[in-house]
Amino acid sequence: MGHDSTVYVGLDVHKESITAAYAVETGEVELLGKIGTSKADIDRLCQRMQSKAPHVCIVYEAGPCGYGLYRQLLQKGFDCMVCAPSLIPKKPGERVKTDRRDALKLVRSLRAGDLTAVYVPGVEDEAFRDLARAWAAAKADLKHARQRLKSFLLSHGIRYTGSANWGPAHRRWISAFAFPNHWQQLAFDECRRTIEDRLTQCDRLETALREAVVNWRFYPAVLGLQAMRGIQFTTAVGMLAELGDLSRFEHPR
Repeated sequence: MGHDSTVYVGLDVHKESITAAYAVETGEVELLGKIGTSKADIDRLCQRMQSKAPHVCIVYEAGPCGYGLYRQLLQKGFDCMVCAPSLIPKKPGERVKTDRRDALKLVRSLRAGDLTAVYVPGVEDEAFRDLARAWAAAKADLKHARQRLKSFLLSHGIRYTGSANWGPAHRRWISAFAFPNHWQQLAFDECRRTIEDRLTQCDRLETALREAVVNWRFYPAVLGLQAMRGIQFTTAVGMLAELGDLSRFEHPR
């Protein structure tokens, strides 16, 4: 193998297929074509790349398929990078985007050292982030449900005259209000029921977060962030769930 001791592999990963390309250190970039996404397909690709050079470097773009492939390749002893799609070098006027071109571009950029890796969380950190994101999604659903109910009332000329929306007094007013028309009342009840369901879901997920965070490795950091003015529990948890280990940053900015 001589001086061609490293093979660079670019993978354009999709739900049902992966388009692969490769190049050795001084050779031309070659297209392998499409493969499947099963473990057997990945194993065959790895064996084929190991026959090209003793050192294998693989890259694919961060996307909806997650980090399962990254962890699978690391277990096989390969160097793997999940790169940031928005930071891939792009020529002016380059607009045509295909799986084949993406795979070839990834190989060239990896070999040139022009790619920027994204932070890949550990399995436990990713699981905790999923729980934190579920709570954030429930809060967003609650906000939208409240907006729908207020819009429904406003469309019928009904306005709350109190000072604070969604406080105890406002919620009592909503629970006591009734439409004279049966069909409108049914629609109103469904909007109100959706809000109550979302409130219950938010409480349930926040309780789960508070129970889980005690066993999380970043729990001391969660406590430390809450010591800062204006940062509450959910803010601290959300920040660390998304950013991970803060010590990996060279500067606070």
